[in-house]
Amino acid sequence: MRLSPEGNIFVYPLIIISGVFSCLWLVDKVPIYWPASFGLLLIFCLNFFRNPKRLVPNGKNYIVSPADGKIINIRSLNNDEYQSISIFLNVFDVHVNRMPIRGEFSDIHYTKGKFLLAFDHNACDQNERNTITFNTVIGPIKLVQIAGLIARRIICYAQKGKTMEIGDRLGFMRFGSRIDLILPKKVRIEVKMGQKVMGNTTIIGTFE
Repeated sequence: MRLSPEGNIFVYPLIIISGVFSCLWLVDKVPIYWPASFGLLLIFCLNFFRNPKRLVPNGKNYIVSPADGKIINIRSLNNDEYQSISIFLNVFDVHVNRMPIRGEFSDIHYTKGKFLLAFDHNACDQNERNTITFNTVIGPIKLVQIAGLIARRIICYAQKGKTMEIGDRLGFMRFGSRIDLILPKKVRIEVKMGQKVMGNTTIIGTFE
């Protein structure tokens, strides 16, 4: 199982601590719940920071999901000029964020805010978030990384003026979050409310 480097700060210390408490338990220095507790936390982090290899589907003129999760909102914006697709990531989903389409970054704007539940639709306006704008063959697209109730770190690898290919690692959200993908109206949405999606695998929309 491949791990995301963003998890090293958690995983490696937990390996050491779990090992130390396991050794102490073997010589009757600590009760069993100490190594068991840190062992369970280690297992949780190994699962959370997993980084499975994902291949972009063959073909062209499509937009792939930027993350694993569940579609919790599809709505029109700016007098139907744009449309927004919201993906909620629970703590058991893969939290790597990926490029939905090839694009050149034109703006990255970080906003401090609250830590509401990520599936609360007020979260997109009030929570801590990072708005990434990039130019594509179908015009400008925005991807908003939104922190959740326990998420306290938004990681973004986008750099203004740089280009990323479809499927490239765009960032990471630690411990629960939400992604809002804002697309031009001409994109034909291929997902529906409540659907589970997979980053780099599920086709979110298609275009001519």
